[in-house]
Amino acid sequence: MKLAFVVQRYGAGIAGGSETHCRELAERLGFRHDITVLTTCARDYVTWGNAYPAGSTVENGVRVERVPVARPRNLKAFADLSDEVFDDLGSSPEQEEAWFRANGPDAPALLDHLRAHGAEYDLVLFWAYRYAPTYFGLPLVADRAILVPTAEEDPAIDLDVLQEFFARPAGYLFLTPEEETLVSTRAGRRLQPARTIGIGLEPERDPRADRTALDRLGIPSDYVLYLGRVDRNKGCATLLEYFEEYADSGGQTTLVLAGPSTLMVPQHPRIRTLGYVEDDLRHTLLAHTRALIVPSPYESLSIVLLEAWNHGVPALVNARCRVLEGQVRRANGGLHYRSSREFQEALSWLLSHEEGRRQIGEQGLAYVEHEYRWPTVLERVEDLMSEVSRRRSARPA
Repeated sequence: MKLAFVVQRYGAGIAGGSETHCRELAERLGFRHDITVLTTCARDYVTWGNAYPAGSTVENGVRVERVPVARPRNLKAFADLSDEVFDDLGSSPEQEEAWFRANGPDAPALLDHLRAHGAEYDLVLFWAYRYAPTYFGLPLVADRAILVPTAEEDPAIDLDVLQEFFARPAGYLFLTPEEETLVSTRAGRRLQPARTIGIGLEPERDPRADRTALDRLGIPSDYVLYLGRVDRNKGCATLLEYFEEYADSGGQTTLVLAGPSTLMVPQHPRIRTLGYVEDDLRHTLLAHTRALIVPSPYESLSIVLLEAWNHGVPALVNARCRVLEGQVRRANGGLHYRSSREFQEALSWLLSHEEGRRQIGEQGLAYVEHEYRWPTVLERVEDLMSEVSRRRSARPA
């Protein structure tokens, strides 16, 4: 099939769940289908400033068409509009659509491409409902659109205009059962055809990688890991608060934060920040950590949680996020917490029960083996695309 993948940012150096999900599928499905990724020149998800050159490139075998962002996000205006929309229960459809426009990225050339050439694609897959290219682009090709919503239980999901929007696509790819339930509830009906696919992972070839790189960085043998954007929206402020309380009450492990930061991380002898890490160091950190901590209150799927289980590493997750709690419960691959006290008790248990920690990690690995190997995931995606295509062919001309 001739496919278009629409996503707000694209590139191997971009850290973002929906962007990674899109890129991984594009690179693997590109061997069977003619795929064009339609995206913007933005690298930064806060300002949407143009960073990549506009035009066509081929990246790891995938054709990528980038268009410039017409204007960067006005952070103050967006914050003011967000307060107006989310704090006022009586916001109008016009205000809500203005929120999607202000959220960006503002890429009129991408929408123009869909208007002019959308019918040339057999199917158009859209990642992340909350961004402007998806919200305004999907209705232009709704008869052949597959939505990958990457929806979370954050305030945006309750916007009234989404009931109609979520009913438009011809098919849906969800990341978890909790996400499917969330979006279907918001749409007011069961959304079909749909598949729940997660993301694929390759088996780890070296699950106990050499830790020389960690020694050079001075990272102790006893550490727990947070991997991802160090951001308030990812629950990191609460994580830092809880961990300081744990460490100050006698806890001996070190918290390693690996990812770009938008937070001021406190100076503490048991907290280490590494910033963005390359894949090799990421792999080594996961291979040697005692546990992965995932504090986010909002997730549609935690990829890093699956990556930790792929190494046989247990997890400690925020139970206030239904997706995280659901992933851990289905895999029996970790513990969860709702308060500082529960956090401290769970972390202390994981660090003091070596056999229990090992068993929980192995259960997570078994779950990944059963659900998230690439052949399984790709089969589900192909099955959904085939069903949508059959339904389109069966419609009267």
